[in-house]
Amino acid sequence: MPYEIVRFPHAGTIDADGHVLEPANLWEEYLEERYRARALRIRVGDDGYEHLEVGGVPSTRTQPGSLGMLGAMGEEAAKMSPERRYMEHIPFGGGDAAERIELLDQENLEKVLLYPTLGLLWECELDDRELTVAYQRAYNRWIADFCRDSGGRLVPIAHVSLLDPEAAAVELERAVADGCRGAFMAPFTHTRKAPGHADHDPLFAAACRLDVPLAIHPTIEPTWAVPVRFKRLGLASEFFYNTMLRQGAQQSLLSFYALGTLERFPTLKLGVLESGSGWVGSFLDRLDAIYETALGRTTPLTRPPSEYFRRQCFVSGDPDETAAPHLIDHVGAQCFMWATDYPHPDHSSAWAPALERFVSSLTASTRAKVLGGNVARIYGI
Repeated sequence: MPYEIVRFPHAGTIDADGHVLEPANLWEEYLEERYRARALRIRVGDDGYEHLEVGGVPSTRTQPGSLGMLGAMGEEAAKMSPERRYMEHIPFGGGDAAERIELLDQENLEKVLLYPTLGLLWECELDDRELTVAYQRAYNRWIADFCRDSGGRLVPIAHVSLLDPEAAAVELERAVADGCRGAFMAPFTHTRKAPGHADHDPLFAAACRLDVPLAIHPTIEPTWAVPVRFKRLGLASEFFYNTMLRQGAQQSLLSFYALGTLERFPTLKLGVLESGSGWVGSFLDRLDAIYETALGRTTPLTRPPSEYFRRQCFVSGDPDETAAPHLIDHVGAQCFMWATDYPHPDHSSAWAPALERFVSSLTASTRAKVLGGNVARIYGI
């Protein structure tokens, strides 16, 4: 069935992780002149298919012809043709600010935090520090402009990279001054230093100083980082396999404990997005159990890991989760959010009924926090 708009019954609800489909010419328009020859762009190849071009060369991680499926919803997502064009199939509210506000009204959502689509594809293939920051600066300028006249209902989130932490700190400060309310980073680094590594402290210090959260958001990853243990699954099956796994985000979060980052930065607000939330209970149980052993006491932490999570961390869950509601109050109701992921095809369009079921067993206080209160508090919106 096509995407069906269903009105959600609870007021004050905020989508913690929605997406936009950026215009194909964004980087050609927003990059500084000296970088435009190497802009992120979409070209039609001799084979008639659209190809993503990163840094002036064809992408090797984005399949030719696959860009047209990025905004496909419902049954349409299973009927993709390589001849489809990216800009011809952007769904309602997926690339137009006025439409997105209208969609919020129809679905009874107060606000949405916005993340990119094309912006999740390229970072795995670009290890040029200067061009990486330029790409991100261009996107951050565009998303701030996209959201600027929405009356605060469309909330821009900046894209930053750990490839150059000092430059990322500078860009975070610029983006926040321009209206962005936080930033996200990929779950990998080209340097292969764990995200929580002390070399990345300039970015964490900037986030603390600016009082904005950082979140780990899944992206396309370099081939060396893709957690496919079994080969010959086939392209479609490998995509499904990796969509199911949340290891990149979980391992990134783990590094902030193992390397004592949350101890060094007690005011850092750190999130994990689009990776589910039901795993958090067992994750923290295991961390706390190991912390009580001699091995655990070798980590640079002064308190049980779950205490840092309750104090500083947050996680965005999916509306169709069934186990997560049973652990929210146990872990800490102040740590949980929810998200639509709209308009990406790896999530169902039936989020409203699913979210009703998700919150039906929660107390009124916990429900208010999960549906919107936590997002508003953590992001200062």
